[in-house]
Amino acid sequence: MRGTRVWRKLLRLPDAVVEDVWMGDAGELVVLARPNWRTRGRCGICARRCPGYDQGEGRRRWRALDLGATYAWVEAESPRVSCREHGVIVAAVPWARHDCRFTRDFEDQVAWLAVHTSKTAVSALVRIAWRTVGRICARVVADAEQDRDLLAGLRRVGIDEISHRKGQRYLTIVIDHDSGRLVWAEPGRDRKTVDRFLDALGEERCKQITLVSCDMASWISGPIADRLPGAARCVDPFHVVQLATDALDVVRREVWNEARKAGDVAGAKDLKGARFALWKNPESLTGRQQLKLASIKSTNEPLYRAYLLKEQLRAFYRVPREHAGAMLDAWLSWARRSRLPAFVKLARTITEQRAGILAAIKHGLSNARVEAMNTQIRLLIRRGFGFHSPEAIISLAKLTLSDLCPALPH
Repeated sequence: MRGTRVWRKLLRLPDAVVEDVWMGDAGELVVLARPNWRTRGRCGICARRCPGYDQGEGRRRWRALDLGATYAWVEAESPRVSCREHGVIVAAVPWARHDCRFTRDFEDQVAWLAVHTSKTAVSALVRIAWRTVGRICARVVADAEQDRDLLAGLRRVGIDEISHRKGQRYLTIVIDHDSGRLVWAEPGRDRKTVDRFLDALGEERCKQITLVSCDMASWISGPIADRLPGAARCVDPFHVVQLATDALDVVRREVWNEARKAGDVAGAKDLKGARFALWKNPESLTGRQQLKLASIKSTNEPLYRAYLLKEQLRAFYRVPREHAGAMLDAWLSWARRSRLPAFVKLARTITEQRAGILAAIKHGLSNARVEAMNTQIRLLIRRGFGFHSPEAIISLAKLTLSDLCPALPH
């Protein structure tokens, strides 16, 4: 076998012709190559065969996978072609993506490592800048998305936001409940962000969406009501119960402040220590917390009434579906008559969200899968020790959570 064919197979250059190989002054391996007759003279973006324009700026080098501890480079001429769609552009090479100085194998390996370890470790292992790791991930994701439509076949989706940095900086993410994959993500947390997702989805595919799980934020519910005519909005049960817990804590603080102003130091101290006994589920209470709750029942009727309202709302999610509407209406009636301003306000909120709450019960859909996805994204951010741009987070999240991660070369 000829030596040039050995190097072509070793560096995985199947659609190229190896012309020469030498060692550079710095000890690096340089392979001089050119595209073969099937791949030369094509547009670097659309890969359409085009007439030549000029010889460009001469030879270029692409970083290839290291050979042990030795740098390896592929060197080739970089002529330009005249594309009908993209104009004058550098001709494509079969071993690298357009406008990139690394081979495909090198970038695929970096993307795989970025998914499975931190960016700091990746940059040290492959000897590139850590910012370059983010740019490589973005290119690999963009290339993979050209061959795969993540928004195809969506029926049941979940929408939520996640904070990725201090200073009220958020990402809006969308997941597919059926496949469990992340299908869309963009910076922002407002109505315009959701509208951009619906624009990407298109009018025809918007009509195919049947269920959307989300919280009670108006910036999500508004576009859903306006642009998804056949979709039922399912309000996440966790957020409903969380509102009841927050209302209970408002009542506890009010009672605590009244006791403190009245000079009842011991009573105020007991109420401050009762926070976890009121928050926890009854089946999870310790013996001491059960005694604390019994003491509140006998000495503080408004606070215990607030506790019962919270627990009754939790119990609503465990009743049979056919009885859910009647039980919710009974709870609303009780909350309105409770003489507790926090729960009267909560009753108004739940009345407005009644259809979405009952839809979640009917279809058995919550945002639990979305919250799990948020946890995985936070882990990516923590493992990478933070990211300077949301685009880098989105690229890494799609590699990990959208099944876009390439296989290792060889």
